[in-house]
Amino acid sequence: MPMRWIVGIDEVGRGALAGPVVVAAALVPVSKRAIANYTLGTLKDSKKLTPEVREAWFKHFKNHPNVSFAVARVYPRGIEKMNISKAANLAALRAFKRLIKERNLSPETPVFLDGGLYLGNGSTRLMHAKTVIKGDEKIHAVAAASIAAKVTRDRFMCRLAKAHPAYGFDAHKGYGTQAHRKALRETGPCDAHRLTFLAPQYKI
Repeated sequence: MPMRWIVGIDEVGRGALAGPVVVAAALVPVSKRAIANYTLGTLKDSKKLTPEVREAWFKHFKNHPNVSFAVARVYPRGIEKMNISKAANLAALRAFKRLIKERNLSPETPVFLDGGLYLGNGSTRLMHAKTVIKGDEKIHAVAAASIAAKVTRDRFMCRLAKAHPAYGFDAHKGYGTQAHRKALRETGPCDAHRLTFLAPQYKI
């Protein structure tokens, strides 16, 4: 019996003050058991996993013959030009198109996106793509995509921390923690920040 496939799409970084929004598209078998790893436990939304377990799941997926990923990013200046929702949807479409190209997918392959993401706009939305509220908790393909997006973005923010050590990006990954806001008050924003997300006193 031929393998049946499903695509999950999720994003990370929508609410961050700095860094890109990252979207991953994951192609996995329809059967959740086909990608299970009983050593790692239950596959969950990336937010419910420790960094170590996320990395382990990502490694498992990267080495799995039946799992494929494609990732796309929109950086701060792009986010500011089009707003975060449009930027996330653009990255979702880019990631999906890359996955289609790499795997030569059938256009009828089911696609599920986590709530807030869409492929296209209005009448151009793909009819077989469905947005599911809390999809990363309900659909294993979306959970896999959430892990890929989170690990990819976290690694990027750790590299960014080396270029901009004053902000502690490796610790908070660009989100608005007290430490991050304190660094902004003391240092001001850098080119990795989304200026439209910051309080007026931080803008340049």
